[in-house]
Amino acid sequence: MLANDLIFIFSTTLMYATPLIFVALGGVVCEKSGVINIGLEGLMTFGAFMASLIAIKTQNPFLGLLGGGLFAMALSFFHGLFSLKFKANQVVSGMAINFLGGGLSIFLCRLFFEGTSMTPPLDLELKIPTFLGQYLTVYLAIFSTIFLTLFFYKTHWGLRLISGGENPKALESSGVNQLKYKFFGVLMSGFLSGLGGASLSIAIVSNFRPTLISGQGFIALSAVIFGKWTPHGAFIACLFFGLTQSLVVYLGGMENPILSSQILSMIPYIFTLFVLIFFMGKTSAPSALSEIE
Repeated sequence: MLANDLIFIFSTTLMYATPLIFVALGGVVCEKSGVINIGLEGLMTFGAFMASLIAIKTQNPFLGLLGGGLFAMALSFFHGLFSLKFKANQVVSGMAINFLGGGLSIFLCRLFFEGTSMTPPLDLELKIPTFLGQYLTVYLAIFSTIFLTLFFYKTHWGLRLISGGENPKALESSGVNQLKYKFFGVLMSGFLSGLGGASLSIAIVSNFRPTLISGQGFIALSAVIFGKWTPHGAFIACLFFGLTQSLVVYLGGMENPILSSQILSMIPYIFTLFVLIFFMGKTSAPSALSEIE
């Protein structure tokens, strides 16, 4: 019985950690390049809606997954435009993306689905398929973590991107246009956040609704901090957050839960606050974060 419980908790942890991993990786890429992005929540929400919309209209979950990433990338373009081209405050721009992503998703949902704020549920065969008991997005998230780790530390493009967040003046003095790498970081944060939203709306859950994300973009942002702005660190942090979600499901499914459902639902957010309070001062962000030369 114990073995079955542990297997359930492990598999559920991976499932719930996957959307966070995608979004946290997006945050790492963006902030490593030197651009603050607190708009991950809005990007994730917009990606979740567009993935659901495209999957329904095309009857293809993989097109939905790709579309969710691409449309969220398009939305992140505006964060890059205002932050880098017009040198607007990056925190304010990120907050605007949060409002825009959520509002635009509901507006388009009502436009395409006869005034309702949630999409129709996908048929089971139209969701992202599973392999060995896990959605394929789980394996994609693991691959993305490995790929970004190699990209950052084993390629000259990755090292240049990191330089944009650590010492942009040195990057410019070597003849490299730092803005190109920063813009790349912003666009990748949009694409990966969109994948995170899509892995919720067309894999874990079968539709989009306004409460689908419910702060998970901010949880992913805290995972960036907890993971010390590294892909592998963010991955491990997301597993911890996924574990809290898994425990909520496990404890809530007991015949006589030791805690009420309201308290159980608060656990992931309490853990997020714990991380921000006790680990924020012990981590070091890219030294030139938010600086535009």
